Amino acid sequence: MVKTKKNWKLLSDKKFHINDDPIVLEKIILENRGFKSSEDAQEFLHPHLNKITYESVGIEEKSVKTALKRLKLAQKNDEQIVVFGDYDVDGITGSAILWETLSRAGYRVMPYIPHRTDEGYGLSQKGIDNAILLYPNTKLIITVDNGIVAHEAVLYAKEKGIDVIITDHHLSEDKKELPAAISIIHTTALCGAGVAWLFAKEFKNDETKDDHLELAALGTIADLVPLLKENRAIVYFGLEALSRTKRVGLKSLYTLSGLDGKKITTYDVGHIIAPRLNASGRLEHAMDSLRLLCTTDPRRARELAEKLQTINLERQKIMFEGTLHASTYFREISDLKKVLIVSHSTYSEGVIGLIAGKLVEEYYRPAIVISEGEKMSKGSVRSVAGFNIISFLREHKDFFINVGGHPMAAGFSIETARIKDFKKRLEDESELKVEDNVLKRSLIIDCEIELSSINQNVYSSIQKFSPFGMKNHEPVFLSKKVILREFRPLGKEGKHVRFIIQQDDGMNVYEGVGFGLGERIQELEKGSYLDVVFSIDENTWNGNTKLQLKIKDFA
Repeated sequence: MVKTKKNWKLLSDKKFHINDDPIVLEKIILENRGFKSSEDAQEFLHPHLNKITYESVGIEEKSVKTALKRLKLAQKNDEQIVVFGDYDVDGITGSAILWETLSRAGYRVMPYIPHRTDEGYGLSQKGIDNAILLYPNTKLIITVDNGIVAHEAVLYAKEKGIDVIITDHHLSEDKKELPAAISIIHTTALCGAGVAWLFAKEFKNDETKDDHLELAALGTIADLVPLLKENRAIVYFGLEALSRTKRVGLKSLYTLSGLDGKKITTYDVGHIIAPRLNASGRLEHAMDSLRLLCTTDPRRARELAEKLQTINLERQKIMFEGTLHASTYFREISDLKKVLIVSHSTYSEGVIGLIAGKLVEEYYRPAIVISEGEKMSKGSVRSVAGFNIISFLREHKDFFINVGGHPMAAGFSIETARIKDFKKRLEDESELKVEDNVLKRSLIIDCEIELSSINQNVYSSIQKFSPFGMKNHEPVFLSKKVILREFRPLGKEGKHVRFIIQQDDGMNVYEGVGFGLGERIQELEKGSYLDVVFSIDENTWNGNTKLQLKIKDFA
């Protein structure tokens, strides 16, 4: 396995000492995150949902009013409405929010999620035809998380006598040319579910129960948008709602995945809940995930949760096999290119993005994985920080049938016959365009801290910055010259390491776990001095809770 050395980047030259008040540490972390004024700091530490408005996220109120006017007409004429979503968690949760809201408000409305393989991403002619087959006399389509470039599909819908309202958060390649929709409710400040949640508030009043914040939080975390400002508020309060949810589908999913009775965290959403909700859209049909979120029947909820659990296990197996195949291919190459490109007919279209992500983890280079079809193939791309992959792809758009995405991830369609030439050109171009320093992992460290200063009060201060996620990483610290008292391998294959470390002053012994550091265990020596980089966590075992360090690196 190829490993790259991490660059330690210390954000602050200030050091937290044993006798310092935890407020000192809070100020250092706030400064590291760019909060200069106390007003901005307080807004971050104490988010408010009522501050999320169209103006605050940059949505044009004129577009909202136009959409509301069209919806009132639909209600007056008892028109069939279709909420047309996407097959990932963001699209599923956003669709559930709008469908439930409009249905409760008395509209004749049904949800529709396209099939990933048969219909592809976004609003399409085939998707519209299939929706009409299910819901004849459809007069209005509201899209969720489907992009803002569906020019041909919107025109096709008009030919069929159907108006389209677009709700979305993606960027268009050409911002000046937008589809001829009735209204485009758009912002890049929220995810698709966040846009749907904000728009759905138009149909509620103070007495209306809002059980959609939990769905908006699911979509926000799963879509990896920055957890700052409005997104932070949605997740901050949405996690509380997820922990006490009344949705029988989510509760069944919790039970099967070991989250029953647990306080839900961003980790639980990103690594346990979202993969199960995504699995159906990757291998079968995402409508089952939407049904799970919305069902009120406990028996049906259990059936759907068990089905998603089974599909997710199959997804893991397919992803493992594909990742092993792709990784083996690159291990046999002595001189890796700066962008990794691999294609094969056995790669499932539903997991190629996950395979690309695993390749980035292993080799820390942008990765392109292509599922080869007989005539047309699908590609999925993941990048590294500092390299804008969608801009790079669009420089070679003559290869693509279609391409879309953002700086860190993208997807495209390409004629199978052109893959060889595509691979050659992009590999050659990557040698010129990808700078060497971009291909080195960076470990961002908030500040140096005396190991003996770590206590429950310090941990509580750190937790004020949660929930952690994109653009709001969990605070990471550096302690220098600590004594390694004990160490031992952890896990079946010794992939991890258990550390017991202590400061020179003889105070407070700390346990730490270094996930993935097992291959460096030969560098450790009992009684030696180490510089360690870590975050601080709580570990509960047999009813006892104590602080634990998650060691990320050492020297």
